[in-house]
Amino acid sequence: MLPSLVPPRHVTIDDAASFVGTTPQAIRRHHATGLLPEPEPGGDDRRYGHDEVVRLLWIRRMADAGISADRIGAALADPTPAGTGSRGRLLSDVVADRLESLPEGALRQADLDVLLVTEHIFGPLGAAIQAGRFIALAAHPELRAESDRLDAAEEALDDTVAVDDPRVARVAADRHAFELRLAAAIEDSGQGQRDDALIDSWEAEHTATADDGRNLAAPAACSVDGSTGVLEAVAMMPYDFSPARLRCMELTHELAVADAPPAP
Repeated sequence: MLPSLVPPRHVTIDDAASFVGTTPQAIRRHHATGLLPEPEPGGDDRRYGHDEVVRLLWIRRMADAGISADRIGAALADPTPAGTGSRGRLLSDVVADRLESLPEGALRQADLDVLLVTEHIFGPLGAAIQAGRFIALAAHPELRAESDRLDAAEEALDDTVAVDDPRVARVAADRHAFELRLAAAIEDSGQGQRDDALIDSWEAEHTATADDGRNLAAPAACSVDGSTGVLEAVAMMPYDFSPARLRCMELTHELAVADAPPAP
């Protein structure tokens, strides 16, 4: 993994605000109203992790949709499983449309969180393509169960595990094998062709060039002033990954590259 793309484990209030597209003052108001629990330590030493930043993204998305603070608080406190008709409707239309056919309960809140972050960084098209992963998992319970097992195995690679522990390479190999099976399931379902068609239609509808040469179909910047680019935003999103887990991700990527078909 490139050092510049290694995610931080926690970020400051200023960096959290820049990533989400809000202000430190707004985040402090969320603390005061109870929408966002105060992180430890408090005050000027606040540090925000993955869960806090995802919660901020949902708060902003709901506020932008005109939802009141009271209703936002109720939605965030709702312990029921996520359905495509609740927070899923807050995603872009192209993403929500892809999820519409899923049965109630097939999509988890963690899935929606992933799609929200992806859409925030890479735009609606990136999230719409990624939605295909969750569609395939919903259609194949055995793959969903294997995905859950691998997620737990990766989370177990915490700070107590050395980067050269044999478990790191074993989990990486298991993840790589799983991704191959999932990709095959997606391809067999015809979803890959639908993804290609979606990309073609999106580019035909949205590709335009501004006067300064920018591609207007490219993902938008994430900061309040529009100065944060995609790669910078990727490196701003916090994930509490240990060195062992980062090494596992590196090994998984190396296996994928080694198995990739040669370029024509």
